Amino acid sequence: MGKIRVGILGATGTVGQRFLQLLEHHPQFTVTALAASDRSQGKPYAAACVWRLPGAVPDAVRGLVVQAPEPPLDCDIVFSSLPSDIAGSVETRFARAGYRVVTNSSPHRMDDAVPLLIPEVNPGHLALLDACKGTGGGFIVANPNCSTVMIALALAPLAARFGVAAVAATTLQAISGAGYPGVASLDITDNVVPFIAEEEEKIERETRKILGFLDASRVTPATFAVSAQCHRVNVVDGHLAAVRVKLARAADPAELREAFAAFTGLPQELRLPSAPERPILVRDEPDRPQPRLDRDAGGGMSISVGRIARDGVLGHRFVALSHNTIRGAAGAAILNAELLLAKGYLEGP
Repeated sequence: MGKIRVGILGATGTVGQRFLQLLEHHPQFTVTALAASDRSQGKPYAAACVWRLPGAVPDAVRGLVVQAPEPPLDCDIVFSSLPSDIAGSVETRFARAGYRVVTNSSPHRMDDAVPLLIPEVNPGHLALLDACKGTGGGFIVANPNCSTVMIALALAPLAARFGVAAVAATTLQAISGAGYPGVASLDITDNVVPFIAEEEEKIERETRKILGFLDASRVTPATFAVSAQCHRVNVVDGHLAAVRVKLARAADPAELREAFAAFTGLPQELRLPSAPERPILVRDEPDRPQPRLDRDAGGGMSISVGRIARDGVLGHRFVALSHNTIRGAAGAAILNAELLLAKGYLEGP
């Protein structure tokens, strides 16, 4: 079987570049089309893009001419990292034109017909696409907000074993999450910014959808309360969340640790190419996880959890960390596409 042809929308941006880096030697996907804003269109990618990741622009895409982010594109599926203000309508047009759209952007995440997917957590939500399976018809699958990914992934084993009654999360988010050029240097140097537009609302609603249950043609959100406070900090890559959780039944910290450490999911069972051996890595040191030391765990696809302890208000607390442009963005979308392929959703009529 030949590789599936992939197009990247928003190919010159931070997440678009991460897509290309992660797909360079992918065993199942090959990049055949690139699309970006007006100023990049008509140029070879190497000329249109200021490459900002370590290493060089992948050889296979250097000469690809950047096109407009509109159908048709010479590809079978589309990865989207478009800005949220334009992503919604563009992704809808691609889906209506028959493309399978796997998006990192936010506009469709809460749509009833769109799975908001973390493959280890809620693969069953792909049943929302069953009407499209094998027809060649288009659809949209979304991965969550970059902080939601690690929070929901960390909560999943707790919800399964103990039940979750309430969650409060405080995030410390890296500047790469704001794209390039991101936060102005005079705003973030020697500073913490206690506001990221719409981020708290995304975490609160997306976490409940991911951990909700499938009810006919839609997902019924989980009923527990989620409270989030988000901060931008002077770290390049790696989002961290300090999480407090009230469980539905009593448990001690050792039980939480074992639940985290033992957790695996369908991607590990299927041995999907981008799936880490362990989606959650437990750190027992008193000062871990840390962005600089732990963000690349599992090739950037594992989250790290530490500081597991009792909490005097909600009962339990822990700290979680993930690489925001890999597990929190491009890597998450690629893993979603791998699961779609494995479950037959990328097959033609």
